[in-house]
Amino acid sequence: MIATPAWPPQSTPRLFVQPALAAGESRRIDGQQGHYLASVMRLKVGDPVKLFDDATGEWLAVASEVRKRDVTLIVGDRLRAREPVPDLWLCAAPIRKGRIDWVVEKACELGVARVAPVLTRRAVVDRLNLDRLRAHMIEAAEQCGRTAVPQLVEPVKLAALLRDWPAGRTLFFADEAGGAPALAAMRAAPGPAAILIGPEGGFDAEEREAIRAVPGAVGISLGPRILRAETAAAAAVSLWMAAAGDW
Repeated sequence: MIATPAWPPQSTPRLFVQPALAAGESRRIDGQQGHYLASVMRLKVGDPVKLFDDATGEWLAVASEVRKRDVTLIVGDRLRAREPVPDLWLCAAPIRKGRIDWVVEKACELGVARVAPVLTRRAVVDRLNLDRLRAHMIEAAEQCGRTAVPQLVEPVKLAALLRDWPAGRTLFFADEAGGAPALAAMRAAPGPAAILIGPEGGFDAEEREAIRAVPGAVGISLGPRILRAETAAAAAVSLWMAAAGDW
């Protein structure tokens, strides 16, 4: 017996689109995404494309028109609903270009709900290209099969972040001066949480005291070795996901 080919095939292109999708609609894809489908993937009429919108889930669409710079797709069946997202924020001091790109990519892959850049005294970077960072997160979501994209918010000064900290959300901060073992601390404080990671030079003494003064703040240790800021972010998020049962 001849095996029936899988549909859609594993090689089906997958794209993030907005606004929200609906069955039966016609969606024109242009710009870089249109070029990717038409010129890179060499899409033909009748070929499938997976679409997700960070709202309704993932849908299967079929190309109805293919031109040089744009493609028209007809949205068909919904393949799956938007995934449940663990209630974890990553609050990280900006670091150098390339490294911060890696941080937001991994935050998306690991399932973070929100990425919030935090401006600290020792940060060597005080400006971020949020459009570029969001593009990195979207690409990560497209490649790793996520149906949700983390929210990316405007950078905020550490003092403002702490002043407006929401009640009921645990603030785990990587404390280079020492703290509780991260995994045990996270298991002991389930529920909405955030992870605060400092810059390459760490928090200064005054910042550390201000963080500790926040109700619900918990200093954590990420082990006996000194970690770079981007490594600390990925490690802390991974430990929280493991503690929350999402690993």
